[in-house]
Amino acid sequence: MTPVELSRTVLRATRRAVDAGELSVDVAASVEAGSVRVERPRPGGRGDFATNVALQIARAAGRTPRDVAEVLSARLAAEPGIAGVDITGPGFLNITLTDARARAAALVREIHERGRCYGHVHPDTGDVAQLHVPRDLRAAVLADSARRILRSQGVLVRVTCDEQPDPAWADAIDALDVGIDAYGRPPEPLPTLRPVPAPAPADAVLRLGRDAARWALLHPAPHDHPRVTPEQGGDDHLVQRESNPLFRVRYAYARTRALTRNAAALGFAADPDLDPDVDMEADPAAPLADALLTALGDYPATLASAARHRAPDRLARHLVVIADAFLAFQSAPQSAPQEAAFAVLPRGDEKPSAAHRARLALAEAAGTVLAGGLSLLGINAPEFL
Repeated sequence: MTPVELSRTVLRATRRAVDAGELSVDVAASVEAGSVRVERPRPGGRGDFATNVALQIARAAGRTPRDVAEVLSARLAAEPGIAGVDITGPGFLNITLTDARARAAALVREIHERGRCYGHVHPDTGDVAQLHVPRDLRAAVLADSARRILRSQGVLVRVTCDEQPDPAWADAIDALDVGIDAYGRPPEPLPTLRPVPAPAPADAVLRLGRDAARWALLHPAPHDHPRVTPEQGGDDHLVQRESNPLFRVRYAYARTRALTRNAAALGFAADPDLDPDVDMEADPAAPLADALLTALGDYPATLASAARHRAPDRLARHLVVIADAFLAFQSAPQSAPQEAAFAVLPRGDEKPSAAHRARLALAEAAGTVLAGGLSLLGINAPEFL
């Protein structure tokens, strides 16, 4: 069961409790955006996922969060794919899913099926947002990426700017592929995106090139100063080394594509469904695979958070987490002969196995999510690097 599927399961259980008279509450009015947020438990927590839905609806239901949690936990425990439900704190539901192998396969399968739209909301929600910015290059780039992220969450978006661009500013907007729908001060004040401006003229930003410039403006939080000039360390966005987060993200994607090409040359393809006889618990890379699966499973919640807060930096930072988890996974220990069977691709005379196909599927899922996330930031994902 994927996080999205679990969210729907919790929402369905809540509605059934209302239909059965166990709760009296307008679910649609009490649960934000008609969906339930599930996330990984914090350190020391229990289960595979946690949700605060009982706290969300308790006041409207006229019950304590703990009472609501007890009603929902009984219903959730009877759902297929859920092994158990614990109530912690004032009413948090901590959910343990069934077979970990099945959970991993379901997540990877969902990513393969949805492609770069994994984590997106379909159909459109009908919500409309207007993003207004001053005539500032960083604000315009942030609004452009926020628009892309909001659209991924089913929201229609209009971007407006205070002033008409002068020729130099217009050239910079075009070079960075930024879309602005209208110019002019609104008749009534609008909430305005005002990140800390780039401490350099537009041409200093553009010298980095489209992709590195957008990353330099988007990766820092809006209240942090971006680094764009050589004196500020802007050239660090161009170097191909591990210290550059943009390079790690794009390199990780390129590595996933190389694994797919090399597997095709060896005559096999990805398959997320493991042979039941394969003992992945004995895989020394299993913790690394779990870390990657966790990062991929958290991606939809990260997109929703980035959309809600108009914060592309949250997406950029999560892509770094996914890239680092993938690079650790595909570089799992390979020195000892007995560990060779756990590499993504076969070595020497080894034949492709079900484990190889499953690990390739996980690698490809990571690449799919990285490419989709980069596209929402307006940055290219190169197949070769």
